Amino acid sequence: MADDVKIMGMKAESGRWILVIAGLLIELCLGAIYAYSIINPPLKKLFTETYGLTVSATAMQIPYIVFLLIFALTMPLVGKYIEKLGPRKVGIGGGVLVGLGWILASFSTSPTTLAIFYGVIGGLGVGIAYNCPITTSARWFPDKRGLAVGLTVLGFGFSAAVTGPIADYLTANFGVLNMFRFLGIAFLIITVALSTVLVFPPAGWTPAGWKPPEPKAGAAPKAEFMRGEMTKTTTFYGLWICYTIGTLAGLMAIGVSKPVGLEVAANAGMDQARASALMTSLIIPFAFFNGGGRPLFGWLTDKLTPPRAAMLSFILILLASLLIYMSPASVSAYTVSFAILWMCLGGWLAIAPTATASFFGTKDYARNYGLVFTAYGAGAVIGNIMAGQAKDIFGAYIQVFPYVAVLAVIGFIVAMTMLKPPKPKTA
Repeated sequence: MADDVKIMGMKAESGRWILVIAGLLIELCLGAIYAYSIINPPLKKLFTETYGLTVSATAMQIPYIVFLLIFALTMPLVGKYIEKLGPRKVGIGGGVLVGLGWILASFSTSPTTLAIFYGVIGGLGVGIAYNCPITTSARWFPDKRGLAVGLTVLGFGFSAAVTGPIADYLTANFGVLNMFRFLGIAFLIITVALSTVLVFPPAGWTPAGWKPPEPKAGAAPKAEFMRGEMTKTTTFYGLWICYTIGTLAGLMAIGVSKPVGLEVAANAGMDQARASALMTSLIIPFAFFNGGGRPLFGWLTDKLTPPRAAMLSFILILLASLLIYMSPASVSAYTVSFAILWMCLGGWLAIAPTATASFFGTKDYARNYGLVFTAYGAGAVIGNIMAGQAKDIFGAYIQVFPYVAVLAVIGFIVAMTMLKPPKPKTA
């Protein structure tokens, strides 16, 4: 049967890599939200100078918050439709909404309209499309699932390294609203076109010559928790709290990377034009740290166990927060701190799914991790409101980092005391 399956005229064993590449490129478009900090300053300038609005730092974070919240709430609900309708139809639908959200954002006249067009519509599109390439790669690679899925989601983590400089160039040459329009058209074409190749393998298909590994002799069966059973354990609440704090720090850092960098550069006496160019260029290595954090912490979680990997991440978040707070005029300290925070966000996107499977099994994994993933949305909301309030109340984004440091300590304690294998269910 394996020899009869073709992908774009190629044997499935070779052609399936095309699906991974297509998935990576789709995720690259979906992950453009991580470049928001680059478009934040020109948007605020547009709203204040062109439309005469008085816009707070918190208000400027609302579109970013809404986007991530809608994404986090939508993604867990789409799994059954991917199974029922297939990744092609769902991916195309999500791609249309992503492109539409970015295109409509070009008509924004305030943070509120941007939150509706970009945040709600764009976030909904990403939530719908996100899992289509990932599920497709997982199905076609039972023999190399970790590698295939890792390469696919790499596009989301690295997106800011590609889309950030493009957005900055388009904004500088054509204006921020035209930037939304151009990128929206590009994302619409790319995601829809590439989604047309997404398809599941036939039932029962496996790569030629590959057989599923036999279970280890004498191994005890792992406990399998359904979602309702999972929510009755303290482990679930510990994991949700840790995931919220871990993503809070990273998503906040991503959302205000350029504004914070401009603050630090100004404190260091750097002129605005040079500072703006430097802070945009730093998004590229930050994105590499974010993407690299996934396989790095995936490996660490396997080696150290989920609780220890979580505690390590909180130590890094604590150190990064203290470093930037105590060095408000050091571009070097800013670079190191934000590279760590971006990396730890990527790390939590490996720790949390691994911990979910490790603690609660895989029988109801999709629904279990879908519920755990809502912590990503909570982290986006809490972290970015904290950052905006720090700017509005204290006059500087950097004032938020002592609070992040305290949360990192709380996360460490929760990971140490609550991230323990739940007691096996009794019959």
